[in-house]
Amino acid sequence: MKDEDQNEQTRQRREKLSRIRDENITAYPNDFRRNTTIVEILNQYDKLSQEELLADETLLVIAGRLMTKRVMGKASFAHLQDENQKVQLYVQKQLVGEEAYEDFKRYDLGDILGVTGTVFRTKTGELSLRISNIRLLVKSLHPLPDKYHGLVDIETKYRKRYLDLMVNAESREVFRKRSKTINALRKYLDRHNYLEIESPITLPIPGGANARPFITHHNALDMKLYLRIAQELAIKRCLVGGFEKVYELNRNFRNEGLSTQHNPEFTMLEYNEAYVDYIDYMIFTEEMLSQVARDVSGSTKLPYQGSIIDFDTPFERYSLQEVVKKYHPEISDEDIGDAARLGWILSEWNIPHIAGSSAGTLLLDLFESRIEDKLIQPTFITGYPVEASPLSRRCEDDSSIVDRFELFVAGRELANGFSELNDPDDQADRFSDQAKSKIQGDEEAMFFDHDYIQALEYGLPPNAGGGIGVDRLVMILTNMPSIRDVLLFPHMRPDIEDALI
Repeated sequence: MKDEDQNEQTRQRREKLSRIRDENITAYPNDFRRNTTIVEILNQYDKLSQEELLADETLLVIAGRLMTKRVMGKASFAHLQDENQKVQLYVQKQLVGEEAYEDFKRYDLGDILGVTGTVFRTKTGELSLRISNIRLLVKSLHPLPDKYHGLVDIETKYRKRYLDLMVNAESREVFRKRSKTINALRKYLDRHNYLEIESPITLPIPGGANARPFITHHNALDMKLYLRIAQELAIKRCLVGGFEKVYELNRNFRNEGLSTQHNPEFTMLEYNEAYVDYIDYMIFTEEMLSQVARDVSGSTKLPYQGSIIDFDTPFERYSLQEVVKKYHPEISDEDIGDAARLGWILSEWNIPHIAGSSAGTLLLDLFESRIEDKLIQPTFITGYPVEASPLSRRCEDDSSIVDRFELFVAGRELANGFSELNDPDDQADRFSDQAKSKIQGDEEAMFFDHDYIQALEYGLPPNAGGGIGVDRLVMILTNMPSIRDVLLFPHMRPDIEDALI
């Protein structure tokens, strides 16, 4: 719709609103009450015969948004939509009265109406309401998108999500499934006797992950604060205090780029349990995800962007070394253990890397560049280098790697977990290494958290922790290609009008 056409429609709608006000009619009343919903009507009456419908004189009172209207002389058809469904209205001048019928003819698509009527079936078999009373509850001052059956402009879908939800039933279903996913995760953890906590979002020190934080300022305390990048350190403090199964499902914030896989504000589930290790947690994580898939979608086999993702257990498992050799058999064991050889291979393949890095770090660079996006089915990867895992426990058999897994699905990381490092001296050394990296310009390196070290000195029981990116999980469960499709209000650059306000 052209801007001038939209402006003209808005002007006409405002004139109608002015006439309503001039007639001393409450323009936006709040005294209308429904006695049912559209989906309840469809469930109750859809399978009844015409004779059964005609014999039922129950007055049904519903409300919703006017989505279509066909005026035909003394009778008209329309569709009214509420949260879950839409139903056809049959509005007849003889039944509603001449004044109400003339008012109805002036209603615009997008107006919210309250109606009373009885159920019948049209000649084409469509279940409909024969209206005996109709009332304007909310005047919509802007026209619906051109294609009322589907908003197709991606920018508008994300920027004006209310319009997308208004006209796209598919989008409403995505966010219903998102809610079901969050509830299913909580249900699973609650059933396994985990305690849900809430930790601070503004912190004097951000920790628990390698990420660039958002910075804010507390006026009353006159101090710099950081938005939380992870919940992990708060959860482990709770384990020090005596709780043995703890989780938090909440927002994290990372001052990083936007993409189809990343949003600066995102929902993360983190969960820890005492007296288990990362292998136990691989089993726990795959069983949780398998159950969530069944709860949300009714199956462990889910269509996703041309593939069928199978969340049936057990998931595939490879070490970092094994998966590199699987996809690049030309790389030998000698190459994998030699930083110089790996550096040469990465240079030949134009893979960015830092000169002087360890063999483990270079192997991880190769994996992330050449293999990660090939892992479509749920796959655990283990054997991560200690340099890339500052909070993970070292492997007993090889101190250069840690007891850690990452879960990849549809070519991207979905979950991360490890046996937690509970040696305060080892953790202090790793924080020191991270602090040095930060001084040297690594904005994603961790701070040295003295309070956390002191907590470890009191004694953190052996435990494992896991984290699941909830937004990415919802993408898979709803077959959505972009993280913005599963966030009600994704981050957007302000448009010109917003910037001028």
